[in-house]
Amino acid sequence: MKRRNVLKTLSLLPLAGSAIPFNSSLASPHAENLTAAPFNTGSPVEVTLESFLDKNNIYRTHGIEPVINCRGIFTIIGGSLKRPQVKSAMELASKNFAQMDEVADGIGQQLANLTGAEWGVVSAGCAAGLKLVTAAVVSGGDPEKLVRIPNLEGLEKTEVIVPRTSRNAYDHAIRNIGVTMVNVESMEELENAINPKTAMIYLVNGDRSWTGAPMSLENIVAVAKPRNIPVLFDAANEILTFPPVHLKRGATIVAYSGGKAICGPQSCGLILGNKDILTSAWLASSPHHGPCRDNKVDRDEMFGMVAAVRAWKEIDHDAILKQWYSYLDHIIKKVSGIKSVQTMIHVPSTQSGLSNVSPEVVISWDKDVLNITGLEMADELARTKPRIAVAAGGGRGKDPNVNGIAVTTIGMQAGEEKIAADKIYKILTAKRSPIITEMQAPAQSLAGSWDVDVKFSSSTAKHKLFIEQDGNWIKGGHQTTFAVSDLTGSIEGNQIRLQSSLRLIGDHVPYTFTGTVSGDQMTGSIFMGEYRSAKFTAVRDKKMGPKQKIFVPSGAPLAS
Repeated sequence: MKRRNVLKTLSLLPLAGSAIPFNSSLASPHAENLTAAPFNTGSPVEVTLESFLDKNNIYRTHGIEPVINCRGIFTIIGGSLKRPQVKSAMELASKNFAQMDEVADGIGQQLANLTGAEWGVVSAGCAAGLKLVTAAVVSGGDPEKLVRIPNLEGLEKTEVIVPRTSRNAYDHAIRNIGVTMVNVESMEELENAINPKTAMIYLVNGDRSWTGAPMSLENIVAVAKPRNIPVLFDAANEILTFPPVHLKRGATIVAYSGGKAICGPQSCGLILGNKDILTSAWLASSPHHGPCRDNKVDRDEMFGMVAAVRAWKEIDHDAILKQWYSYLDHIIKKVSGIKSVQTMIHVPSTQSGLSNVSPEVVISWDKDVLNITGLEMADELARTKPRIAVAAGGGRGKDPNVNGIAVTTIGMQAGEEKIAADKIYKILTAKRSPIITEMQAPAQSLAGSWDVDVKFSSSTAKHKLFIEQDGNWIKGGHQTTFAVSDLTGSIEGNQIRLQSSLRLIGDHVPYTFTGTVSGDQMTGSIFMGEYRSAKFTAVRDKKMGPKQKIFVPSGAPLAS
């Protein structure tokens, strides 16, 4: 039996493609956003490494080891680097007070002037922007309706239509208003779903919403506009164009992440489009006492966001690209000549050409020659000082068939390419024992039904495992509180590793059980991706013998 190419340890960061994060959100269209190093208008800024290397770095004084970002810009590792213009504007705005409604009006007009949109609002992140717009279309700016949210009883507009392919983890922000999400899979279904309760149509960026697709933005607008139904387009992981391309395509409102490619404050979003709806959206947000009071944006951040948009419009993007390629060149030269190592510059592309992507170098090698896998390499880079975030695999870590790592320079600061290249070289050239391919025989059979006690950070739950075993390999079912999912895994000696995945529309919770088995008891931890870890104890249900046929209960609700 051959060992599967998986790590026994769990990575601390979402830095290695399929490796596992240590906290907070890692998110699909929003979280995969990338950004550039800070630049002054027209020319690159040379950033020294003194702060990163300093033992008195502010992160280290708080017990945190900082990371060199060769992975891309993700919220889980701090988002983007603010441009100097942004920090300057925030500092200037902090020196005075102002009436916040007047600030919003001034900011809205400035964003309109800069972008060519009718109006603009700065939100507390892109997801918060989705929430504000939903509150706006439900209430129409009527404060009596607004303060009732999320109780929508008696309100006229309570439904949001969304193509099923646009469902994602961020539409929680829309659902938080209390609306009913109406999923559709074709233009015919969309037209039939429209009724007097329809508040808006929500669409997320991607190839399936682009021009020419059956449910493209243009096709949806053609149906929605004659019926006066607003269309909200979620372009969180896209670059900003002037004027915003999706408004030109017919969207009523377009929402962006403000702290990604634009390099504004990481906690900001940018909402552009129809002035009437955005005025109602502002009324739903702080400083007002409506349903989105929790989405507060500081006045400093609002001015910083305007500065970021202006800088994005004026910077020399060719100079940025030139510096990115200089990082790649340095890394390629450093690793060239290592036995079996190959390098390839990869430029990710999308149909729209608007996603926040950058050139990267894919470094691959023969694992049997260097005795290390790409995932192990990424894990070692992430865990040991200086900590470096990379993707495992090829093409932004999205090709698991490539044994290697992908180094994305878009989030790097000048000089960090030297540290990254040196460490990659050191790991690749280190002497190691050959990779063990034979698995140790299982110490016992896990076959049967297991009652699982799970201890989360502040609660407990009862789960069930239904296990069938074929040598080292496991299959079966995992019953959580509300659903049943397929279970797969392995046992080597008394070491277990079991995995399942709870998949709902737009959401995903992974479960990775690791631990030991002794007789009729298993103990260990459950890693849940962005939701960190829980402890578990499992006891075999002796009413079902280990040789009895196991089945997953059909009465339990299935994850969808």
